[in-house]
Amino acid sequence: MSGKDRTRRGLVMVYTGDGKGKTTAALGLALRQVGWGRRVLVIQFMKGRGNVYGERIAAEKYLPLLEIEQHGRDEFVNLCNPDPVDIQLAQNALARAKEALESSKYGMIILDEINVAVYAGLLSVQDVLTLIDSKPDDVDLVLTGRYARQEVVDRADMVSEVREVKHHYRKGVPAQEGIEY
Repeated sequence: MSGKDRTRRGLVMVYTGDGKGKTTAALGLALRQVGWGRRVLVIQFMKGRGNVYGERIAAEKYLPLLEIEQHGRDEFVNLCNPDPVDIQLAQNALARAKEALESSKYGMIILDEINVAVYAGLLSVQDVLTLIDSKPDDVDLVLTGRYARQEVVDRADMVSEVREVKHHYRKGVPAQEGIEY
């Protein structure tokens, strides 16, 4: 099987829902892309550089085709009343996504937690739809996060809803290295 399939069509894929594993699923796709020699850019909305995530460590140390950028503060975003700086950082991340799509440098672009950024009012759903519409035919675009808007779901080629059945947080187990970050 060749990594140069001429019939390949870039897809718009959404991972949403209240369960754990949306970012993990997107990173699994990234790993597959890298395996076929395609560059991947992950833009993480609302995640600051001071928060260390295992995927960023792995990319920097071992996966030169995988780039991960964090566009947010280290503090949690108040989803009901976001700070103006959170709005600006999300707008910057959206502009970076647009630039990356236009660059022809990446086979896949993952917009991690973009659905939550829309939900919190950091971005408009129209901004996201415009970005989806600007996607080149050969680039895969992945959008993650709870609260995916119906307009985004309708525009996507694939949507998976991750549903929580059981979570270790409910037993008092805190976030763990290698699992949540």
